Amino acid sequence: MSVLVGEVERLGGRVVEQFVQRRGVSGKKKGHAPGGRANLERPYSSRTLMSSGKVQEMAVVRVETDAKAVVFANELTARQRTVLASLLGCPVFSHSELVNGGDNRRL
Repeated sequence: MSVLVGEVERLGGRVVEQFVQRRGVSGKKKGHAPGGRANLERPYSSRTLMSSGKVQEMAVVRVETDAKAVVFANELTARQRTVLASLLGCPVFSHSELVNGGDNRRL
């Protein structure tokens, strides 16, 4: 994650929050929910690469901080970028997009 933060900063951006989609973690924090461990074998959402709850959490923080873009460490398909940009209300990039096209891009 520190490499990604450095790349964002090199391009003139500022990281306001970092999110991690954790899987295989006990759900005791939420009470009776089985948590991530029960869902460990299920695939990630092909639509968004993460749970709808995590996307919603990111959208709230994006609005609160007035973030202009969201950068993912993972590779994203064109469809995932489109869906996530719509749900988050801003441009979405993957780390490789910043590295490969970053010399001409400013965040």
